[in-house]
Amino acid sequence: MDRTLAADLARLPDLLDATRAAAAAALAALDARPVVPPPQDGPPHAPEALPEHGTGTEAALAAFAARWAPRLSASAGPRYLGFVTGGATPAALAGDWLTAAHDQNSNSALDGAGQDLERETVTWLRDLFHLSDAHTGAFVSGATMSNTTGLAIAREWLGERLGVSPAEDGAAALGPVRVLSGAPHSSIAKALSVLGLGRRALVPVPTLPGREAVDPAALERALADAPGRPAVVVANAGTVNTVDFDDLRAIAALRERHDFWLHTDAAFGAFAALSPEHAHLTAGLDASDSVCVDLHKWLNVPYDSAVQFTRRRDLQARVFQNAAAYLGPLGENPDLVHLTPENSHRLRALAAWFTLRAYGREGHREIVERDIACARALGETLAAEPSFTVLAPVRLNVVCFTLAERPTPARLKALREAAGSEVFVTPTTYAGTPALRAAFSNWRTTPADVRRVAQALRTAAKELG
Repeated sequence: MDRTLAADLARLPDLLDATRAAAAAALAALDARPVVPPPQDGPPHAPEALPEHGTGTEAALAAFAARWAPRLSASAGPRYLGFVTGGATPAALAGDWLTAAHDQNSNSALDGAGQDLERETVTWLRDLFHLSDAHTGAFVSGATMSNTTGLAIAREWLGERLGVSPAEDGAAALGPVRVLSGAPHSSIAKALSVLGLGRRALVPVPTLPGREAVDPAALERALADAPGRPAVVVANAGTVNTVDFDDLRAIAALRERHDFWLHTDAAFGAFAALSPEHAHLTAGLDASDSVCVDLHKWLNVPYDSAVQFTRRRDLQARVFQNAAAYLGPLGENPDLVHLTPENSHRLRALAAWFTLRAYGREGHREIVERDIACARALGETLAAEPSFTVLAPVRLNVVCFTLAERPTPARLKALREAAGSEVFVTPTTYAGTPALRAAFSNWRTTPADVRRVAQALRTAAKELG
């Protein structure tokens, strides 16, 4: 064994203690450190040369602390409101550490209980989101891969309807394909490109006036445009800009007259099901043929983690089956290796299992409802400020807003950078207007953070003039 590696093995408990101390120090400093560190002057850091002779874990910890840690954002903290980013609850963090320690590939029944743990966790999540017993699921890396997996199953369903198998014959065997959606996430077009259906297969459907929710009547007209040809409908349970929800029950009812696969992108909107006040938004989610939910958003587990659900596990296995002597069986209850694009993945489910086991439905409901309350509070504060315009109702956990005067991309960028030490928000465009989004999904965020965010934005706006 390499001498340095052997020395680290002999000192492993001490090195783990040192790593624990570094992690604890980083988390303890989240509230005080800049949410986004200011950019450094000069050219970007050039990569260092790979060391010929290593100096061990302790020296690597010191090098990381000096070179990289100060430049990382406080994305695990309560005022990182960009994208839709959760943190990691204490239990999720513990589960993630143990995931690395046990280093399981949970895709096969030939190797321990990993996939049984994943199946148990998927069952808990299915219950959390009020999906039917007919839905089965598996863990994937994020919403993009979850949407891609769901649409791959939809592609095979189209083949079933047309008497071909894209998994065997290729996507060209389908002929022209239409994927209909009102305000799809950008990952939908990316998935269609990956799956060989093409971005041009995505057909935009008009939304309701002043909304990002699809107009069900317009959707029915679009479905009627190609009679006799099955289609795919991508519904949205929580759009990115304004967390708008399609009427899932109205969409599902269209299947009485039209033949289509219903995929619902509920990446973070599915968590509305946890709040009695907002659960009606997800009514009809269980009618979906496939569902995307991103867990490193509002479940507050570490990156990367998402889950996909479907009613047609048989088609899922037809797409992703992998034949090799060293892999587990296919059969009626296929090993997870046959259900996603990955032949191997870390035991992602363990962090989710830990946080669900530790805090249960009620603990995660409290996180969701507190984040919603914080979003509402920020929306009300900004609406009362003459410097800002709130562009859409705060339906759940996102505030979409802009400058009241001259909301150019350059001025919004300057605003973001001026407030960056206290809050991170991301740019967007809503109804043609350059805007900003503040998305609340972190378990640490409190009303005190909302006040700090509002003050930082207010001060930055005054500096802009």
